[in-house]
Parts: sequence; C-alpha cells; structure tokens
Amino acid sequence: MHTADEVVELAIKSGVKKAHTSHRNKLILGFLAGAFVALGYVAYIKAVAGLPHEYHSIVGGMVFPIGLICILFGAGELITSNMMTLSIAWFDKKVSTREMLVNWAIVTFANLLGALFVAYFFGHILQLTEGSYLETTREIAHTKVDMPFVKAFVSGIGCNWMVGMAVWICYGAKDAAGKLLGVWFPIMIFVLIGFQHNVANMFVIPAAIFNGADITWFQMLQNFVPVYLGNLVGGSVLVSAIFYTTLKKKK
Repeated sequence: MHTADEVVELAIKSGVKKAHTSHRNKLILGFLAGAFVALGYVAYIKAVAGLPHEYHSIVGGMVFPIGLICILFGAGELITSNMMTLSIAWFDKKVSTREMLVNWAIVTFANLLGALFVAYFFGHILQLTEGSYLETTREIAHTKVDMPFVKAFVSGIGCNWMVGMAVWICYGAKDAAGKLLGVWFPIMIFVLIGFQHNVANMFVIPAAIFNGADITWFQMLQNFVPVYLGNLVGGSVLVSAIFYTTLKKKK
C-alpha cells in the first residue's frame, strides 16, 4: 500500500497525463468510460427488476461498480474521476486552467456519447431497459429528475466524494485485489445511499426517454446542471483540495 503522501504524487501525475492526452484519445477513452458506466447501470436494472424496492439499492450497488472497475483497470476517461485528478494537478500548478477545463469539456461530451450509445442500442434496440425492465427504468429516471435543484446538488457532492475516494484508494493499492476492493466499496456505498452521478444519469434518463417515459430532454438538463456542479465540488474540494492542502502543501 502506498502512503498518503505517495498517493498525492500519483494523483498529480495522473492529472498531468490526462491533461496532455490528445483530444482524439480523450474522445475515444471518454466514450468508453461513458459506455462502461452505462453498462454497469444496465446490470443494476436487470439485477433489481422484480425485487422488492427495499432491496434495490443494496443489490444494484453490488453490480454497479463494474463500470468504474473497467475504467480504472482498462482504459477510460471519466469526468467524475477527472474532476479529482485534474484539479489536484491544477492545485500543484502542473496543469493550467485552460488544460483542465478543456479536458473536462471534451471528456464530459464523450461520456455523454458513450452513455447515449448504450441507452439507445442496448437499452432501446435490445430492450434491456424495456419490457419487464421498463417500470424499473422509468421509476429510477423519475427519481433523478424529480429531485429539486439543491437536493440534486448536495447529492452530487456525496456521490463524487465517494468516487474520488475510490480512485484515491485505487492509486494507493499496489495489487489488483487491493485496487478492486478499493474501488468496489465506495462506489457501492454511493449507490446504496442514492447519491447522483452525472454520467450514470446521462444513461438512465435518456433510456427512460427512449422508451416513452413522460420525461423531457429539458428535464434531463435541469438535472444535469446541479448534479454536475455537485460532483465537481465533491471531487475537487472534498478530495483534491483537502488532501493537497494537508498532505502536499504542508511540506
């Protein structure tokens, strides 16, 4: 296990690498990440459909982390994890404001494309979010868009606090088992609690729209803004800023 001081350096190094990745690779790897998260949500829906509602979070939380596991063990550019790694590199003045914002913009767009791809082709065409899964998909999507702005914002903070910690623990572990467990439990916890993740919402809300739910694209945008801002605070403040100022800047 790496020490906390070593993890700070590893996170900064990762942020610098992500900032300097070509725009082409940001788009490709961002598409993959959006798709991986969406596939994790497909697994969630299939796992909980038909179960009593009180079991949805715990059972779904057990399978949903596969998305971030694929991203961190394979390759992917996920905006929520980049909010942590790019910001800590920015705090250390290794990444410019422009480089950070450009990365976030491109990766967010690419994540959206990947999530929409899975929502339409796997969710709608293959009907993995329709048929016997239709009611579950619509219920989840309505839960997201019906949440008021402030609650969605605070929920987004909690979500990316846990996602940021999952990535942080992954950097700290030296073997595959440690990385796997380090990612699994924080992600499972944010799902169990019911926090909102902007890329996951990029999948489940369009999936409900594609299957005819009474939800509009404008409602999706109204959900996206507070959740995205909350995710930004959770990753860049509660993880990066706190760890940077206590572990790196103290030196």
